[in-house]
Amino acid sequence: MSGRTSLIARGVALAGGAALVWRRWTQGPMPPAAVGGAPHIPPGRPQGAVPTLKMPTARGWSEGQLPVAAAGLKVNAFAAGLKHPRWIHVLPNGDVTVAEAMQPLRTPKNVFDHAMVATLQRAAAIGTSPNRITLLRDADGDGVAETRETFLQGLRQPFGMALVDGTFYVGNTDGLVAFPYTPGTTRIDAPGRPLTKFKPGGHWTRSLLASPDGKSLFVGVGSLTNIGDLGRDVEEGRACIVELDLASGRERIFAGGLRNPVGMAWHPETGELWTVVNERDGLGDETPPDYLTSVREGGFYGWPYCYWGRTVDDRVQPQDTALVAKAITPDYALGGHTASLGLCWMPRGTLPGFDEDGMVIGQHGSWNRSVLSGYRVVFVPFANGRPTGAAPRDILSGFLAPDESESYGRPVGVAIGPDGKSLLVADDVGDVIWRVAPG
Repeated sequence: MSGRTSLIARGVALAGGAALVWRRWTQGPMPPAAVGGAPHIPPGRPQGAVPTLKMPTARGWSEGQLPVAAAGLKVNAFAAGLKHPRWIHVLPNGDVTVAEAMQPLRTPKNVFDHAMVATLQRAAAIGTSPNRITLLRDADGDGVAETRETFLQGLRQPFGMALVDGTFYVGNTDGLVAFPYTPGTTRIDAPGRPLTKFKPGGHWTRSLLASPDGKSLFVGVGSLTNIGDLGRDVEEGRACIVELDLASGRERIFAGGLRNPVGMAWHPETGELWTVVNERDGLGDETPPDYLTSVREGGFYGWPYCYWGRTVDDRVQPQDTALVAKAITPDYALGGHTASLGLCWMPRGTLPGFDEDGMVIGQHGSWNRSVLSGYRVVFVPFANGRPTGAAPRDILSGFLAPDESESYGRPVGVAIGPDGKSLLVADDVGDVIWRVAPG
């Protein structure tokens, strides 16, 4: 970072700090977390050109230091020394593939963006992307991967992965690519076959989920901007979940109005698609909440015109009253700006103390809040195909220093381990894959 950029960033940070103190003083005490099926969401208060900007400095884990597992559980490093691991996919033979990628360093667009880029650098969230997928193998079943191989390299910010009928699919930021896969192989050298194109930039992750019958792939494609700031045209084909028919190559928008849908999972009993969505910034600590929701075919979930059902965001002009009238209220609020990214279904009894079916969510953590939120892995219990309404329960925490000035790690992708009795968690600041198991 240049000296000029550093000075600009410090200036904006000081202005942001003063604005943050002013907001705390004028807005009163911190509102309760907006969680559950009927959350209390404070009225939105636009923060203007200098929104709240607070992120911890990336520190990493000291030798022997671990996250905090819930009672009855233990945690160990399944694999350490990775480079910004974001997403996890478990193959049928028990091998684990890990996408290592990050947002590349960019030229700031304005004064506030100088501060944002500097903050992202300090938080280890932006830099030189590894652009590879690593394969991990725990052949002796002791909970630590003893084999590590570069499975694929030379990719474009890879994220989502799926294996269907001998083909390994990768969600690059600019498109979906297919590779031939041989069971048990530790490396793919064959060139990829492009299937679709996506617009890079903005929310760059492209999560993947195969349909239960293996005929389709679902792709999470986030928006370019916060609230459609650059107009509707640049958001075409974004802020949605795309379905790709593998036989015909046809693609369509399965559901829209989803600002940044990342993790996806199937409910094994109802067959419904579920996702976690990062909502918009700049309206307050708990406004609006990120959310977990079932996804209806053809459904519209509000972005950018409204949030949590039909609460209109007056910053968006012109409005679209017809789309607002169609907006679906999400199923379950996860609190404001938690950056809920990872998602997987966890059957009851997978981990001791978690005796209900439910969803596991990796919360990467906030930047647009006066008090940090997220930075943990949580469990949302389900019954009769829906969240019970109970508050999320911690599975893994302790990613932040006590004063919240530093982060030891930040959880992202989550997956049930190859043994079916453990949970794997990608930690992109800690450069590690954690394994949570019965204690």
